[in-house]
Amino acid sequence: MVADDAALFRAGISRLLADAGFDVTAQVGDADALLDAADRDPPDAVVVDIRMPPTHTTEGLEAARLLAERHPGTGVLVLSAHVEPHYAMQLVESGATGTGYLLKERVADAGELADAVRRVAAGGVVIDPGVVAQLVGRRRVRDPLESLSDREREVLAVMAEGRSNQAICERLFLSPKTVEAYVHNVFTKLDLHQAADANRRVLAVLAYLRA
Repeated sequence: MVADDAALFRAGISRLLADAGFDVTAQVGDADALLDAADRDPPDAVVVDIRMPPTHTTEGLEAARLLAERHPGTGVLVLSAHVEPHYAMQLVESGATGTGYLLKERVADAGELADAVRRVAAGGVVIDPGVVAQLVGRRRVRDPLESLSDREREVLAVMAEGRSNQAICERLFLSPKTVEAYVHNVFTKLDLHQAADANRRVLAVLAYLRA
């Protein structure tokens, strides 16, 4: 299901998803209509704008929270026109599985949009690279990331997007053993628990970056 108050954008997203093999069962213009449609026929995943009528503030986030309560098996991908790390953190810190935050500019890449929807539908966590870059790059009085090498920072950034070790291999052109070593170094240097579960791993990294 796709929810966005801009009819052309909504239709465009739906067309991209349909072309990628998804069955778009509903296109709606506000959060209430989305919730009603999901209650009638719970979808595998929802793509929702963060700002919708009536106040155009955080209706999408509230809808994501309610969907997680009513339909925990539904993945939710929230779209935003701007990099707003605090909203992304609210989304993932809710504890719900199958959640994501992606910039609207990113959906111009049909492959990236389709990949994000599939990942949240499968229960994964998706964080826009722009949000991760802002969290990694912000200045601190004492920067704990100073202990990381440039390559370890790159691995950390991709990991925080919700990517698997295999995806890190493909993004950074590294072998699986090399990635495992870098991931181990990152968790060791940052004193983070190296959880096997991908979502817990992402949450641990984001919590650390936010501190």
